[in-house]
Amino acid sequence: MNSDASARHARLLPAIVFYSILGLIVLVSVPYGSVEPWWRATFQCAMFVLGTMAFADFFFTGESNIARYSFLLPLLALVVFGLLQTIPLGSSYSTALSRNLPRTISYDPHGTRVWATEVLALVLLAGMLLRYTTDEKKLKALVYIVMGTALAAAVFGIARQTMQHQLGFGLPYLRPGVGYAQFINKNHFAFLAEMGFGLALGVIVWRGLPRERLVIIVGAILILAGAVVLANSRGGMLAVFSQVVFAGVLRLFVSPVKRHAKEEGRLNELTKSLRASLLVRAGLMVLLVVTIALGTIWIGGAPLSASLEAVPTEVGAPSDNSRWAVRRWDIWPATLKMIKDHPIAGVGFGGFWMAITRYHNASGEMVPQEAHNDYLEFLASGGLIALLIAAWFVCHYIQRVRARLREEPGRFGRAARCGALVGISGVAVHSVVDFGLHVPANAAVLVALMVISTSDLRSDKGSTNRPSRVRE
Repeated sequence: MNSDASARHARLLPAIVFYSILGLIVLVSVPYGSVEPWWRATFQCAMFVLGTMAFADFFFTGESNIARYSFLLPLLALVVFGLLQTIPLGSSYSTALSRNLPRTISYDPHGTRVWATEVLALVLLAGMLLRYTTDEKKLKALVYIVMGTALAAAVFGIARQTMQHQLGFGLPYLRPGVGYAQFINKNHFAFLAEMGFGLALGVIVWRGLPRERLVIIVGAILILAGAVVLANSRGGMLAVFSQVVFAGVLRLFVSPVKRHAKEEGRLNELTKSLRASLLVRAGLMVLLVVTIALGTIWIGGAPLSASLEAVPTEVGAPSDNSRWAVRRWDIWPATLKMIKDHPIAGVGFGGFWMAITRYHNASGEMVPQEAHNDYLEFLASGGLIALLIAAWFVCHYIQRVRARLREEPGRFGRAARCGALVGISGVAVHSVVDFGLHVPANAAVLVALMVISTSDLRSDKGSTNRPSRVRE
């Protein structure tokens, strides 16, 4: 009897942790993407509580495949490095305060410790998802949660855009014409939408679901793409276009899992030969890009035209009468000067807003809080050391992805992995001009995409794991 109860508890605890994580991914996106400090703290506390439960399950049931967590080691190293940036290396005398202040690598030690805590919570999230996303049922649940969260935000954004006329629309701080969906910054919404868009696009391109269900996914893609255009996020639109191109290129090298013999027999030889034709694939991808471009112009209309006309003013040469200097052209050169002065260990993660004041040539009325380029800000914050850790992570991640794409976990597994890569590619492009990953909701969804692309489904009894051809 005791053994039966222990076995029941052993099955119950993983289910509680996994589905609680799915619920948190949804909830963390609701309150403005969890940008407020108390919502950030709530998310982190929830991650640590679930992490404690997962560790208990880990020691209770054991783990036979520790290697699945190995690509998280660089992220843990990054957390440790961030904490090292807060260690006092001496003291400096401040005449303004008339006291000795600790001298640290980080310009804002408290901000760096907060950053390290947030990253550690995301590492725990990744580790728990890697542990429990081990069969197609749970993989589908995670994929649907990501796509559903993005789709719900897009629908809410469209409803808000058409119906809101006063302060407050479900959430008290939402102002008409400011931000999009539940996000105060429209570009932060675009990050979430493009991740859902990429995942859905992968499910379609790699035929991860039956045809009757793919129609629903097509509808979701149209809503997500339309919402990005209506949000008037130029970085988001660039990311969506890049995702379509990336999906087309990836499809040339990674083929869908083949259908069963009965289903394959329903297709005539002409259809199969056309589908296998490289020229036809390229033509269909070009047609898709042109369709999205025309749809963007048609839906975007005058706001899109005005937004595109403003690009030269934001990334072009600064004007003489501007003293705020908060455009990208003003912030990026200042960030490069900061990197030049702190090339080894940076100015501390979370310390950008304080360190930039020394290099930001402006009136001081407005101080940039972010670099509007996550790559530049990362290098400025951590220097060469952080760059080497990031290279370690990227190499390990690519190695894991290649190994997973060589497996044959089933049609949905292959499609989900490729869709996750498409979603990540959009974030990689958009991060060149924005800072959407500073929002916990977007960071959590990105972690989910990384887990989807590297998930180990070999424990699924229904999956086949024989090596498959990467290219047809």
